[in-house]
Amino acid sequence: MRPDLHTAATVPPALHHAASCQADQLLHDLHATHDGLTESDAAQRLRDVGTNEVVPDARTHLLQDFRRRLLTPLTLMLLTLSFVSAAIGDFKSAAVTASMVILSVGLATVQERKSVRAAASLRALVHTTTSVKRRLSIAAAPQISEIPLVGLVPGDIVHIGAGDIVPADMRLLATKNLFLNQASMTGESVPVEKVAEATGPTNDVMPGDLGNVALMGTSVVSGTGFGVVVLTGARSVFGDISRQVTRAIPPTSFDLGLRRVATVMLRLIFVMTPLVFLINYVTKGDLLQALMFSLAVAVGLTPEMLPMIVTVTLSKGALMLARRKVIVKELNAIQNLGAMDVLCTDKTGTLTQDCVILRRHVDIEGKDSDTVLRLTYLNSYFQTGLRNLLDLAVLDDAEASLRGAEARERYRIVDEVPFDFERRRMSVVIESDTARLLICKGAVEEVIGMCDACELMGQVVPLTDAHRQQAEAFALRLNEEGYRLLAVASKSLPRSGARSYELADERGLALAGFVAFVDPPKDTAAAALQALHESGVTVKVLTGDSPAIARHICQLVGLEFESVVLGRDLDALDASALADLAEKSTVFAKLTPDHKAALVRALRSRGHVVGVLGDGINDSPALRAADVGISVDTGTDIAKETARIILLEKSLLVLHDGVIEGRRVFANLVKYLRMATSSNFGNVFSVLGASIWLPFLPMAPIQILACNLLYDVSQASIPADNVDEEATLLPGTWDIRSLWRYIAIMGPLSSVFDYVTFAVLFSVLGLSTPAHAMSFQSAWFLESILSEILVIYIIRTRRIPFLESRPATVVLITTVFVASLAVWLPLSPVASALQLVAPPVMFWRYLPAILVAYLLSAYAVRSRLHPGMYEPGTQRKEPSMAELTP
Repeated sequence: MRPDLHTAATVPPALHHAASCQADQLLHDLHATHDGLTESDAAQRLRDVGTNEVVPDARTHLLQDFRRRLLTPLTLMLLTLSFVSAAIGDFKSAAVTASMVILSVGLATVQERKSVRAAASLRALVHTTTSVKRRLSIAAAPQISEIPLVGLVPGDIVHIGAGDIVPADMRLLATKNLFLNQASMTGESVPVEKVAEATGPTNDVMPGDLGNVALMGTSVVSGTGFGVVVLTGARSVFGDISRQVTRAIPPTSFDLGLRRVATVMLRLIFVMTPLVFLINYVTKGDLLQALMFSLAVAVGLTPEMLPMIVTVTLSKGALMLARRKVIVKELNAIQNLGAMDVLCTDKTGTLTQDCVILRRHVDIEGKDSDTVLRLTYLNSYFQTGLRNLLDLAVLDDAEASLRGAEARERYRIVDEVPFDFERRRMSVVIESDTARLLICKGAVEEVIGMCDACELMGQVVPLTDAHRQQAEAFALRLNEEGYRLLAVASKSLPRSGARSYELADERGLALAGFVAFVDPPKDTAAAALQALHESGVTVKVLTGDSPAIARHICQLVGLEFESVVLGRDLDALDASALADLAEKSTVFAKLTPDHKAALVRALRSRGHVVGVLGDGINDSPALRAADVGISVDTGTDIAKETARIILLEKSLLVLHDGVIEGRRVFANLVKYLRMATSSNFGNVFSVLGASIWLPFLPMAPIQILACNLLYDVSQASIPADNVDEEATLLPGTWDIRSLWRYIAIMGPLSSVFDYVTFAVLFSVLGLSTPAHAMSFQSAWFLESILSEILVIYIIRTRRIPFLESRPATVVLITTVFVASLAVWLPLSPVASALQLVAPPVMFWRYLPAILVAYLLSAYAVRSRLHPGMYEPGTQRKEPSMAELTP
């Protein structure tokens, strides 16, 4: 959402009341309690207020979709042609033209609705949930459970923590160092602290200014909180803004490419249509006939099936990707996935098994320490915030459970200082009947910085410089051995009754030692990296981990790099230097979220198509900055919402499969564009020349329309065609200039053989007077449609057709059927409606020779041509408007 949109939002009355009144009063007004709603009450409220969706049902009625497609410029042109035909009494032409409109629009509408339903079912595989406190009955104890976001209702008590997206407009009841990113609502780049206390008057403030309200769509940067849901779905501030403002979605490179193709075609239509009209009016003297013929030529120029082909091809690709455990949230992202030439990824879960194991627990001298293990276990057990893999490894470790079980029974939680990405540590305060203890664990540098003592041989002694150097040296050695470390420290606190503990309480700690974890490399990591490399995708590792761990893991999986670049090395670089470094370096460590995003933008500035694979809140800026953001189903809410593609398995091999499938999808799209544009433009060149010297029209308007429809039907199977392996070997992007080169050669080539056909019909067979017009037109109709259909087999591949590259069975069936239908039409009962007659018998002797000569010529020329719009191995360059002009 644009930053300025918050100016249109006002505080709803319900939020006014929620922010200004006391918590107990608000709960009373909402008929809720601190223990949460009962399941039956929540179900009833869901029926009363509806699901928690800004747009509960985005589907439109079938007739609405049909009408939207019917009112496009192309269909309006066809309908105009049908109306004009009826007005002059040519009811057969009018009926055929109207039928063509209904068939094309109906087929596209049905296919698009099927694709929308398929995409919706794919998105349903990605589960976004929230933590809610509910009870089975009024007498039952409350329990926190995960429910789908859509099931949230007013009165629910919701827990939010780092990485969550706020699921509804909530009044906060309890917070602990809770900071929200409200950029999506207010444009503020700095996180805002939220508290639970009631505010004063709220009449003159904006929704984002309410200090005790968390708005739907904002994200939790750090801390935790509990809140009661006030507004859900369309009733929320986010929903209100969505209704008032049409959100502009920036076009992807795929959208821009299609838009440029359409612009080029539109320009040609505007140039060629008046020219055809003028030539035919001057040479034939029939105004109405020239008008109808020029309109038919305009229709023939336009690949009107393109929207349907695009939709069908992308939806088929999405379904194929789903079978490979790749879920596409936005169909257009498929092309960006196939065009990606740089992948930025974290190492955890992609290069490693994402299965962290606790291996060592030592003091600063490297000796095994039961104290370190016990303190670590208590910290992980009593924390209430977001538990990461390290916490789970501690809790799952049998020895840790054994050492911590007795202490766990003696202690109870008093308070905690939650984790955030700036401090990179967290603390819990626990107490027994006789003592109160603060236990801190986190990144080595950050925890040691808070210590002024250490534990050696069971004794607490001052942390001297020698001890500090010894601890840091030992930690570095463990890092270089591939371990991931957490430092653990503690201090005793006075039992002074209830109080809130803050960041300042973490000072003056006694360093106990380290716990060391290992995340072994995946068995498939090296093979996946090699496969991506061979496919033209450069993998760059962007991690917040230490350089030692990053170096060790990358060496184990065979990733080649010269050195590890640290985040602090990027801070002093200008844009050009940063882009240079981003291109030549492979491994980056100790990065902040802003560093990751800056590297992605730098790579894109050099023309790379960049994908980012990430699953954490710290990956979301980079996911948003990438050409294609990729997350995993187990990632944080904000990562999944930001990404356009979701992996059901965090694996580079799965991603590689997705890249290859994306290239297949785009390769088939480019096939259609090459076929349609070169054939259509070739026909127009033929029409222009023939119109100058023939005493009659080379083809009747109704025949041009029928020919265009038949050709479109023959290409409807292209989305299911086989794709040659070389089309998927390297990334590729739109190249309008290559398309023009293709059209400029293949189009006139087809015209050459049209002129050969004209010469045979006019001079050899004597079809040279207006009395022979229908025979001439019927013969060219056959030659035109058969040559267009058969050349599909030449254009669809760079190999030898059939011998080295076999088309899909459905392509064979479709083209053979349409070709047979075209041969039958001049002899059929509908021939008179299409103004067709049986061609002269002698024409059938010349037709095979013309077709074979054309196909051989097309094969020879195509073999020397640029491969077309899909340029393997090229970098993306946005063409100027001058380059788009023919």
